[in-house]
Amino acid sequence: MSVITHIGLAVPNLEQAINWYSKVFGFYVLAGPFEFNEEKEKRPNMTQDLLGEEVKKTRNVHLMSSGGVGIELFEFQQPTFKEEPLPAHSGFFHICLIVDDLVETIERIVQYGGKQTSKIWSLSDGKPHYLVYTKDPFGHTIELYSRSTSEMYGGK
Repeated sequence: MSVITHIGLAVPNLEQAINWYSKVFGFYVLAGPFEFNEEKEKRPNMTQDLLGEEVKKTRNVHLMSSGGVGIELFEFQQPTFKEEPLPAHSGFFHICLIVDDLVETIERIVQYGGKQTSKIWSLSDGKPHYLVYTKDPFGHTIELYSRSTSEMYGGK
């Protein structure tokens, strides 16, 4: 059995991302922020083993949701976060969050600099099974569900 514990996302500004995910989705800081500076670390070190020798300076923080799944945010300072579009259809391309109110959450996303990228779709006639695609201000696609994946797709 496997359980998803957290998702890692690269962002250009750690404080801005912490603020956005806290205000929009209610995530809270579980641990950090932590700083890594190659000049102050022993060799070998865990950070460069995990992220690559090219990473010389970075910051990260663990945010936690009320549902127990976290987001680990990384601000890569050397090399820097690239101001280029994320690949639309390759690798991990979105995260999905269950929210209490799709419309209210979309309004908060837009209010704090994100955007709605699809209409709200109903998956089942007569059931409150809805989804919508949005983006955070950093270009990550965030799908919103009205119910759990098992409830929305179970038995189909």
